[in-house]
Amino acid sequence: MGLTGSIYAFQPELSKLTQPYLTVKEADRPYLPVSQLSAIAAKQLPGKQPTRIIYYAKDRAVTVHFIKRGNQPYYWAVFLNPYTGAVLKTRDMDTEFFRFILRGHMYLWLPQKIGQAVVATCLVIFVVILLSGLILWWPRNKNSRKNSFKVKWPASPKRLNYDLHKVLGFYASWVLVFSIATGLAWSFESVMKAEYWLFSGGRERPAPPKFISRQDGEPNAAPALDKALNNAIQNYPGIEHYQVRLPDSDSAAIQIIMYLKEGKYAPADNLYFNQYTAERFNTESWGLYATANAGEKANRMTYDIHTGSIAGLAGRTLVFFAGLIAASLPVTGFYIWWGRKRKKKKSLPQLSLVKKKEKTLI
Repeated sequence: MGLTGSIYAFQPELSKLTQPYLTVKEADRPYLPVSQLSAIAAKQLPGKQPTRIIYYAKDRAVTVHFIKRGNQPYYWAVFLNPYTGAVLKTRDMDTEFFRFILRGHMYLWLPQKIGQAVVATCLVIFVVILLSGLILWWPRNKNSRKNSFKVKWPASPKRLNYDLHKVLGFYASWVLVFSIATGLAWSFESVMKAEYWLFSGGRERPAPPKFISRQDGEPNAAPALDKALNNAIQNYPGIEHYQVRLPDSDSAAIQIIMYLKEGKYAPADNLYFNQYTAERFNTESWGLYATANAGEKANRMTYDIHTGSIAGLAGRTLVFFAGLIAASLPVTGFYIWWGRKRKKKKSLPQLSLVKKKEKTLI
């Protein structure tokens, strides 16, 4: 999990470098209507329904996702030029490298239910190991305190390994504790509810809002999907990163997520619209970020804290190194244990030899 987490920390930058179809030439003209982009993408995958459309920036491709969960699941994506509608790439996302890394990080490449349970159990065990490690690290006196914060590089391999485990583990623990806490929130619904309860002052975590879309009166001349997105864009000038979640039934609503700060997913406004009339629905929870209580904001920050993106590139860099150190701890820890085990075995013959000499003298 540490290795896969470190790799995924720089997923946005690495994806842009290795996947040229994510970039388009910025043009001085508006995007094609979202309904048209959705229709173009749907033609590439007959029999599959688009579920969400993500816009990133004016020089980035628009991504149309096709996601089905449950029986016979799939996850496909079509990458389009938003200015011309040209299809840049159609691919099975389950074969994409970073999707593979993410499955390893979340499920250890096991079936989702089994893998999620294994990962959650490992996280709980790691919490115990991390806390006990901090207790063992705690300096007992001034002399040991001097050696607790730095690695003694010009030392024997055994001592160097001990310092790498002890010192690097101490520094990484301050980042890992947040990664573990947010990982547990993802793994256990009860942890997410407890987080909401704690930060909201004892309130119960509300369920995501559900709205009923009805056709009232004459249908609009323009598709409601286009009208809803145009409404959102006009109310959020300058924002280029947003997501359109298409209704999954005849009565569901359109959800549009406007990301208020680039590179972060927590500060976002969730807008809901009638899929027939583009009338906007209002909600008291899981709607506007400005009106969210502290519990809701804490829940929303789970992803940003886990990946380090809450502190921008510096935060993701910290998570990258913390993940590498976390991956090294079992190796250096095993070497310490193995060295002590061998030392005990060597001391046993010497002890028996002393006892034989004592018997001879007697």
